[in-house]
Amino acid sequence: MYGKIKEDLREGLREIRDAGLYKEERVITTPQGAEIQVQGGKTVLNFCANNYLGLSSHPQLIEAAHKALDAWGYGMSSVRFICGTQEIHKQLEKKVADFLGMDDAILYAACFDANGGVFEPFMTKETAILTDALNHASIIDGIRLTKAQRFIVNHMDMADLEAKLKEAQGAKYRIFATDGVYSMDGDIAPLKDICDLCEKYDCLVMVDDCHASGFMGKTGRGTHEYNDVMGRVDLITTTFGKALGGASGGCVAGPQEMIDWLRQKSRPYLFSNTVPPVVAAGSIAVLDLLSATTELRDKLEKNQKMFRKMMTDAGFDIRPGDHPIVPIMFGKFEDDARLAQEFAAKLLEEGIYVIGFSYPVVPRGQARIRVQLSAAHEEEHIQRAVDAFTKVGRELKVIG
Repeated sequence: MYGKIKEDLREGLREIRDAGLYKEERVITTPQGAEIQVQGGKTVLNFCANNYLGLSSHPQLIEAAHKALDAWGYGMSSVRFICGTQEIHKQLEKKVADFLGMDDAILYAACFDANGGVFEPFMTKETAILTDALNHASIIDGIRLTKAQRFIVNHMDMADLEAKLKEAQGAKYRIFATDGVYSMDGDIAPLKDICDLCEKYDCLVMVDDCHASGFMGKTGRGTHEYNDVMGRVDLITTTFGKALGGASGGCVAGPQEMIDWLRQKSRPYLFSNTVPPVVAAGSIAVLDLLSATTELRDKLEKNQKMFRKMMTDAGFDIRPGDHPIVPIMFGKFEDDARLAQEFAAKLLEEGIYVIGFSYPVVPRGQARIRVQLSAAHEEEHIQRAVDAFTKVGRELKVIG
């Protein structure tokens, strides 16, 4: 039974390896942090985690998680509407809704599930979904589950958005979906322009803020705060698996009626267990910490600006921006995919843990190493990373 597909899969995997596109998973043997150990015992600096605020192993979170394990148990063993809701889940929903400036929030096992379940309950064949061409795979999959009309908008192209909004005017409802920050480039969606257009054409706005919640904006509320459009975005999806503690879980936050409707109709919510109480408690601790001080997001901002300047001064081609995602680009070089992989491997030898990205994760000819800064990084860590990049860059003739 397995014979034919086994051979096809072996051949397909061989082709991926031969093209230099095979993604190896490195194993780390310590908790997440600025410094980690990889299998074999080597200690390296981690510059590729989504641990933006350095909270993955923060003592306050660990303490909150330990207490929750004793108080609430290990898991829920059921879906929410049967017997899978505890008081701590309701507390987290209120905390995250208040933090994001929304009426209410609904929890999911992951933000992939949130994006998979946010469209279908509202968007029928009489409605229209407009989506940025570079949106996250989870948004794409969520849209595919609907029967709505679909309009793909050129990436952050406001003229094309307006054209598509005009084209969709016959639909009963319209919603435009966008990443708040695009994870491969660090691009920040121009939400003020988006909200202006969507208000003009009576279109809802949905933002996936996974790479922004906790640190973008003056108090870390996200890209809607960064762009000064709080109160103008209708739905926000985000994760607790990146800056907000780094464990798992996600949510949708928005107007009360929409959240109530999702509780009745959203399939990933209705048919999957929610986040375990340990994660809920840790996430509450994060939101309390970030509501009390901006110290971590301020340090993160300082770190990313420092790294960007130092890498630019060293001669690297980096995508400009104002985000701790800093792509180091190799597209101008022949066989850029192999170069990115070789560069990342040599950096690991120098004690810097980063990953090379190439097609199909990014478009052909746009291979890169995506560096992600953290508030856990100290100035000496950043200097060591830039020194290692410079050494390898000269060795591989990426810089002079």
